[in-house]
Amino acid sequence: MQKRVALARALVKDPAIVLFDEPTTGQDPIRKNIILSMIAHYRKQFGFTAVLISHEIPDVFFISDRILLLWEGKIAFHGTYEELTRLRHPMIDEFLQSLDGLRDELTGLLSKEIFRSRYALTLGRESIDKTVTTVTAVLFGVSIDQITVMRGEQTAIKILKTLGEYVNRYFVPLGGFSARHSRDRILTILPHTGLEDAGKLVHDIAQELQQKALPEINAIATARSAAGGCFEISVTAGITEGSSADDIEDIMKKAEENKKIIARYKCGGEESSQ
Repeated sequence: MQKRVALARALVKDPAIVLFDEPTTGQDPIRKNIILSMIAHYRKQFGFTAVLISHEIPDVFFISDRILLLWEGKIAFHGTYEELTRLRHPMIDEFLQSLDGLRDELTGLLSKEIFRSRYALTLGRESIDKTVTTVTAVLFGVSIDQITVMRGEQTAIKILKTLGEYVNRYFVPLGGFSARHSRDRILTILPHTGLEDAGKLVHDIAQELQQKALPEINAIATARSAAGGCFEISVTAGITEGSSADDIEDIMKKAEENKKIIARYKCGGEESSQ
């Protein structure tokens, strides 16, 4: 509550830039993600530039458009996360290696760096036998912004956490691996599962979300919130095939083109889309 009040005070004068100095220090994973989601949401709503100073890695990657990396008192890098991972420099390599083994604390999924390493091993472009490797990819999304407005950051975070748990439960036993690539999107790579079987798995996840998870989350959120009004929780999924000719961004674009709503909870009632 104190951080929300502090942000409200900062926004009264309609600033162009807001500085956040270590806003998640000492917070547990749930509260860290609530704070980061609050910053991302209000930045989008009010249009200010957010400058975030943090040692919380890799949390900041989920809401940052650009990253500025300080090294021995100097600016060592300035650019996007994707540009950072493509640089080959001893300092950058040391920084990225420090992320090894880290997971997204909220969802339990892989960190983006570990995901990219797994992806490179699975779909290496320089395979010895020159054969084309294909995989199935699933891109999940959640309607974070409207949920945040109507039911608060805690509800949005709870939905992301639940979706991550379902993704891990269904796909990890099949050799799949997943990571959150933005605040509201989870990408899963299935090296040994075809499109048809992946579709069945997504259908099963959708049924559980529709019949159990979303109604439970809504009931909890309604009990905690005094806000009324009509709202909607929707989860989307796009399934596509990827090959060794595709990078992660290519696969995400193709999956995005195929996305559809797989589970929806609207205005206090269920509405299935499958």
